[in-house]
Amino acid sequence: MIDLSSISLVTLFASILVASTPILLAATGEMIVEKSGVLNLGVEGMMIIGAVCGFIGAVKTGSPLVGAIVGMTGGAILSLVFAVITQYLLGNQVASGLALTLFGLGLASLLGTEFTGIRPPPMPKLDIPILSDLPVIGEILFIHDPILYVGLILPPVLWWFFRASRTGLIVRAVGENHEAAHAIGYNVRMIRVTAIMVGGGCAGLGGAYLSLVRVPQWTEGMTAGAGWIALAIVVFASWKPWRVLLGAWLFGGLSLLQLNLQAAGVAIGVEYLSMSPYIATILVLILLSSRRYRHQAQAPSCLGKSFHPTL
Repeated sequence: MIDLSSISLVTLFASILVASTPILLAATGEMIVEKSGVLNLGVEGMMIIGAVCGFIGAVKTGSPLVGAIVGMTGGAILSLVFAVITQYLLGNQVASGLALTLFGLGLASLLGTEFTGIRPPPMPKLDIPILSDLPVIGEILFIHDPILYVGLILPPVLWWFFRASRTGLIVRAVGENHEAAHAIGYNVRMIRVTAIMVGGGCAGLGGAYLSLVRVPQWTEGMTAGAGWIALAIVVFASWKPWRVLLGAWLFGGLSLLQLNLQAAGVAIGVEYLSMSPYIATILVLILLSSRRYRHQAQAPSCLGKSFHPTL
């Protein structure tokens, strides 16, 4: 018997914001990286390192906010390894990104061995006067933790950054034509290394959010493909910040909707509902392999191409 009345729309929408935050943070970070012309497939590895480092930091210090900073730092440090390999040693970006994911998963498993079954300190929530008391809107938007609001602020900030700021325009120029950017005096390597580390920090923060808020515990492999979904969202969004936000909500909603439909007794196999976010991810990644789509979607022209500096 199907009982859709058991699904509270207010609770569902509020939960979608929480579920989409790790993906949103990782996807916005990856968009920054790709805007500079670098393809980093190691998002999953940076997220899992962020999850374990953030969890350990929160447990050791008793502060989830410190844990979030530690997780962000862990993701940035791991991304620096990728940056050195691809920008200075000129390693293949695809192979290096995949290796980064495998290395991150293994290292996180080792670091988190002693922390399984431990609960982290609770993340504080912002109590915004008046706004949090509003019916419906207040319950959906104004009862969350500070990291969630960081995720919501990032897309409009990045929209302005890439559209109106000088630094953002330089990053875009490097992603579109690194040879021309180098010729007029920009340090392409340093710009890309900085973008990679910022993206790694965002992915690490997304991972820390998973272990501290979304699923407040450490479990081996807890990212469960969230990094790959973040990669797909960047392509799905055509490298536009506002679409990244919508894409994160869509994928976060899919993951939650399948749980709610199961609880409501919808006669669809659990396996099919659980697969839905990943099927959508695979379809989007297939589009990534199409040069025609990348051209139509206005992908950075130098995306995935190594820069060989000349004197």
